[in-house]
Amino acid sequence: MKKKILILCTGNSCRSQIAEGYMKFFAGNKAEVYSAGVETHGVNPKAISIMKEDGIDISNHTSNHIDEYVDIDFDFVITVCDNAKERCPFFPTKATKFHYNFPDPAKATGTDSEIVEQFRVVRDLIKNYCKNFVAENLD
Repeated sequence: MKKKILILCTGNSCRSQIAEGYMKFFAGNKAEVYSAGVETHGVNPKAISIMKEDGIDISNHTSNHIDEYVDIDFDFVITVCDNAKERCPFFPTKATKFHYNFPDPAKATGTDSEIVEQFRVVRDLIKNYCKNFVAENLD
């Protein structure tokens, strides 16, 4: 039976979207992967382009609110920012909770190329996290 994974962030626009893309890629048919936010901000266009660089298409992802998934019995809930961890509502679930506070590339400053580089750094951190998560929890 497939495991159900929920990835939570503040606005479900960047870090959780990247994590959803990689988690689906690495988990394959071992898991159903969802992402949501405690708010919804739309999917960040830079997150879409930075994932495309690595061959993963998240352009059809939507920004979802956590309330949309209240009826799903998740096996794992992963928060990818401190704000989401602190604001995450109580879930009546047996889900094992994980937390990793990734830097927010949407808050990067500098030139265009410096900002894109920050997105790449965070993307690679999330990629490694997801790869390890799948190896440790789904194999």
